[in-house]
Amino acid sequence: MKEILCITTYPPRECGIATFSNDLIRAIHTKFGESFSIRVCALESTDEPTNVELQPPSDVVKYTLNTSKVDDYKRIAKTINEDASVSLVLIEHEFGLFETLNKAQNVEYSLEFLQFINAMTKPVISVFHTVLPHPSEALQSYLHQVISACSTVIVMTQISSLILQNEYHIEEAKINVIPHGTHLVMHSDKKSLKEKYKVAGRRVLTTFGLLSPGKSIETTLEALPAIVAKNPSVLFLIIGKTHPTILKVEGEKYREMLQARVAELGLTDFVRFVNLYLDLPILLEYLQLTDVYLFTSSDPNQAVSGTFVYALSCGCPIIATPIPHALELLNNNTGIIFDFKNSVQLAAATNRLLANEGLRSKMRIAGLQKIASTAWENAAIAHALLFQKTVYAADALIYSLPPINTEHIKRMSHNFAMIQFARGNRPDIKTGYTLDDNARALMALCTVYVQMQDLSCEKYIKNYLHFIRHCQQADGSFLNYVDKDLVFTTQNQDVNLDDSNGRAICALGYFSSFAGKFPEQWTSEAIQMLTESFPMIDKIQSPRSMAFALKGLCFYYKKFPSQEIADYIRRLANKLVDFYHKNKDGTWAWFESSLTYDNSVLPQSLLYAYLATGDTRYKEIAKESFDFLLGKIFTDTQIKVISNRGWLCKSQEDNKFGEQPVDVAGTVIALQVFERVFKDTEYLRKQRIAFNWFLGNNHLHQIVYNPATGGCYDGLEEDNINLNQGAESTLSYLLARLSLS
Repeated sequence: MKEILCITTYPPRECGIATFSNDLIRAIHTKFGESFSIRVCALESTDEPTNVELQPPSDVVKYTLNTSKVDDYKRIAKTINEDASVSLVLIEHEFGLFETLNKAQNVEYSLEFLQFINAMTKPVISVFHTVLPHPSEALQSYLHQVISACSTVIVMTQISSLILQNEYHIEEAKINVIPHGTHLVMHSDKKSLKEKYKVAGRRVLTTFGLLSPGKSIETTLEALPAIVAKNPSVLFLIIGKTHPTILKVEGEKYREMLQARVAELGLTDFVRFVNLYLDLPILLEYLQLTDVYLFTSSDPNQAVSGTFVYALSCGCPIIATPIPHALELLNNNTGIIFDFKNSVQLAAATNRLLANEGLRSKMRIAGLQKIASTAWENAAIAHALLFQKTVYAADALIYSLPPINTEHIKRMSHNFAMIQFARGNRPDIKTGYTLDDNARALMALCTVYVQMQDLSCEKYIKNYLHFIRHCQQADGSFLNYVDKDLVFTTQNQDVNLDDSNGRAICALGYFSSFAGKFPEQWTSEAIQMLTESFPMIDKIQSPRSMAFALKGLCFYYKKFPSQEIADYIRRLANKLVDFYHKNKDGTWAWFESSLTYDNSVLPQSLLYAYLATGDTRYKEIAKESFDFLLGKIFTDTQIKVISNRGWLCKSQEDNKFGEQPVDVAGTVIALQVFERVFKDTEYLRKQRIAFNWFLGNNHLHQIVYNPATGGCYDGLEEDNINLNQGAESTLSYLLARLSLS
């Protein structure tokens, strides 16, 4: 465990950087708790004392530095240097945090901080929350000295990086851009949230943050009469307490001015002050019920804002002033920019958005896509990779396993069965149901039920069984596609259904293997459906479909051995052997002339056949083909499965991008079986590497599993994640996660 000391403000001190630091540290602990321990040196000030009744956890805050005392800088620097457990120092830098104690020098930065960082003997990474453009010669010299004392630095926007390069002449190699983190949100129904917070029927405009004159709330108040004239149901929410520093110096002068202006303009019924420092879950609900978020900062040098990225993550269309952060994020229909303090432009932009629901919807989707990479989980990955690069190059990152979560699967399992697709995390009932998904769902939740004794899974398992029965036809075969009204669609005539039939057999065989764990009637029903499917097994033509069916029969045979099932297992396994010998060619050791999708199931099914029959031919071919596949999809540190944009044929190169969770999950599950049979720890190592693809160990270094919802994103593309969380991807993730339990 490597200890990193973060020098920053920290709760209960109420400021944006304290909130930022708390969120970042929590994210790193959650993602990499076995790799890093993050402790805090909390910044305090005589002018802004910490609330003694709300002391931070002692296991987080290790030291405190009073920035109002010269001697404290020297004391803490010496303490950190002598602390053998600290191997890296992370400093959250903002000019206002480190006071200039020698007022006579009249400088805009802290000489005490400069001396402090130069005295540090540990490796240092500084995070610059603000990078001021057009620096004076003195400021340029100061920042040069600070950065020279650092191993590397972090900024949060590309614009800040360019300012450092072009105006401060900092080499690009020393600068890392890690965007401000955002919270993953389990999106809720806006109408229900408006009712909950007593704003039903209102068109809600919102701004939030610690209140200060720099927020320029008055710009919105001046725009509001023109907005109300066209939208009489508008309500403007001003959420947040007054900034503690402002409160100490001026009291509530700014808030009282705003309240007076509201009264003068006759806007009392259209403005509501929420004078609270809201807990995060409540804040995120307020943002989700918002129709348009307004960001009106009047400071052109404000590099970033945590407030409007929170709003973006909640799906808010945003109107903002042109600070660098807004200029980078609010383009290509993700928001609207207006000039500082221009209430006329603000009113026009707000009225335009309120009048156009389609435009708001487009902005919501574009904003969510753009902000996805900045989730705190992804910020944690970016920081961890930088820590590794800076100090711990020889040590592999250990990704923490998320707890098993079935909530998204249960949300998607609407009434009769599991819905096929989702828009974001919201089930899309219009897409109907498939046998494929409900077969996977049966396997996943019966495993959760057995492993975790989760009785809440029972009703869903029963529904999945009934759906499979609904899909089975008189000849024992199965149809796959069912619309929202439970009517079979024409897709069943247009698509080869062998894979769906194989998956149904696999699920029924797997469920039957748990006989005695579930009501006898359920097991009897599963066995009856499986038995009725036997006549069509020999009609399956696809190797992959045979593999699914073969797995199911092997599961069933383990619990209910019989000569009939053994014969079916041998026939299917022998067919796969024939496919293998027919296509094997030189260095090509595979069952088909190309590697396509869900490849791992083929060697895995042969290994199951070996376990059922003892035939070593199946074992040898299983290992040879599986090792061939692994050689195509693994580097030493990552998995990259075959692209769905074009399969990998003999003597051809694979397309580099387009990876699906089902392929990664299948590999994770197969690796578990191969490790169990061959006792080769390399399979176990690869299994964790493959599973970590879901957790961010992929070419984008972004999470594919969403811990806030329990869902899994639908795919990994060249530059982005597909943010929809459908049935196939979510079930694939859960089955892979269960294989690690």
